[in-house]
Amino acid sequence: MGPLLTFTVFSRSKPVGELRRDLAMIGLLQLAALVYGLWTVSSASPVHLAFEIDRFRVVHAIDIPKDEINKALRELQRLPWTVSNLLSVREFTTEKEGFEAKMAALNGLSLGARPELWQSYEKARPQILKVAKPASDLKQRFPAQANMIDAALTSALGRSAANRVVGYVPLVGRDKFWTVLLDLNSTEVIAFVPIDSF
Repeated sequence: MGPLLTFTVFSRSKPVGELRRDLAMIGLLQLAALVYGLWTVSSASPVHLAFEIDRFRVVHAIDIPKDEINKALRELQRLPWTVSNLLSVREFTTEKEGFEAKMAALNGLSLGARPELWQSYEKARPQILKVAKPASDLKQRFPAQANMIDAALTSALGRSAANRVVGYVPLVGRDKFWTVLLDLNSTEVIAFVPIDSF
């Protein structure tokens, strides 16, 4: 943007004051574009990978209501800039809370984007193990993608892939459905594959 505008307005016949003014305006436009770009990237970036009841969900910064972030656990109130946090959604404490969560979900606010429901990933381990299915089932459901699943595991684990008990859980993204491959002994997230396993 800057070089093109500079090329457009630059002329040796212009008075020095007018040329400085034009170049200053171009500099301000570039600075505004940079600030807008950084804001867009920060608000659209994924900040959490949340386990919600029977699936994982990618939570973006823009999905989280800004006025509710202080309801999260203290260690989760600051949204990360680089790597997304792994967390889970706690069970509802009352029927009213469950009803409100369902109504909010109908209005586009997913469980994973509600700070008051966040808890550590480890607390959901029993629930994750209950809903995770063996990776062999995924290969049987999608035989054409079996090599891709094996390649993802080998890429993530190397030779130790054969020694792991691997399961899968569906993943909901902003506009795509993927699958999370995880270790069924530790619930450690191993890899992601572009398969809609719902």
